[in-house]
Amino acid sequence: MKTNYVYIVECSDHTYYTGWTTNLERRIKAHNEGNGAKYTKVRRPVKLIYFEEYVCKKQALKREYAIKQLTRKQKELLINKNL
Repeated sequence: MKTNYVYIVECSDHTYYTGWTTNLERRIKAHNEGNGAKYTKVRRPVKLIYFEEYVCKKQALKREYAIKQLTRKQKELLINKNL
């Protein structure tokens, strides 16, 4: 069974991007090569700063949506909680 990841990267302009993938290393590499999301393409390089693992894709996608609804301050609290 594949592991599903929800992740947050920090872009070069210090903004955050949240996404979902089954291969975290490959996805971060894609973002940094300009083959990731449109948002990160012009904000490279990105740095992985947070991730969560899920067995169920549906749960991962729900969590990705929930994180995207958070304010920047709430995302920072989430990120820092896990340092």
